[in-house]
Amino acid sequence: MDAKRGGAYIGRMQTLPIGDKLRDWRHRRRLSQLDLALDAGISARHLSFIETGRSTPSRDMVLRLADCLELPLRERNACLLAAGFAPAFPDPDLADVALQPALAGVRALLKAHEPFAALAVDRHWNLIAANGPTELLLADAAPWLTKPPINVLRASLHPEGLAPRIRNYGEWRAHLVHRLRRQFADSADPEIGTLIEEISAYPVPTGAARPSRDPGETLAVPLVLDTPRGLMRFVSTTMVFGAPHAPVLAELAIETFLPADEATMQAVRGL
Repeated sequence: MDAKRGGAYIGRMQTLPIGDKLRDWRHRRRLSQLDLALDAGISARHLSFIETGRSTPSRDMVLRLADCLELPLRERNACLLAAGFAPAFPDPDLADVALQPALAGVRALLKAHEPFAALAVDRHWNLIAANGPTELLLADAAPWLTKPPINVLRASLHPEGLAPRIRNYGEWRAHLVHRLRRQFADSADPEIGTLIEEISAYPVPTGAARPSRDPGETLAVPLVLDTPRGLMRFVSTTMVFGAPHAPVLAELAIETFLPADEATMQAVRGL
């Protein structure tokens, strides 16, 4: 499903009864009724009755099916609401006092990663926190791209952002779009679909080579960046919270950039 169709699809899903929501998620996960019923330990007939509205699922049944479908916590709450139940997972704002210990841990981790760049983003890739080296990498971006809320993909790939300095722009953008498409498939988030469309429409810098391989078949795609200290090559890693109980923490990701060669290691340590 492309991003444009996906936005309309998600808008419809948000108003669906619980049976229709579960059926649509089952289709997205490419499971048959029998597959899902076996995973949930119920009969295919029972599942059919739930999906058609002939049977009303209990709260525990909604959570069981949502778990089998591997739904994001935010969508599990939405399924419970559609079935007439209260959400199971608290969803405070990032400014909530209850989340401050977790965010303090994130900031400490980012600081500990110096002198290498590291940042934390929300589910829409908006910047939550960053360490000093990350700010240096973004220093050449146009001011409007670095005003909060900063979307790190936009700041990186927009022609007025880091794009002119990314030597393997075509390969790097294809890699990020591939990640976004997987995120869209997993979460059905319409804002991710919109971001895919926007980034895919950015013009490719003059002289940039097209990706030579499908990003899904590549073991690792480096970020090759032109800097005042020369050409730097980074590999990125992603960290997420283990077993979070709040959607906002489940959606938080820490992106770290490690030197991919000795020259980059020495250049970074000299910043």
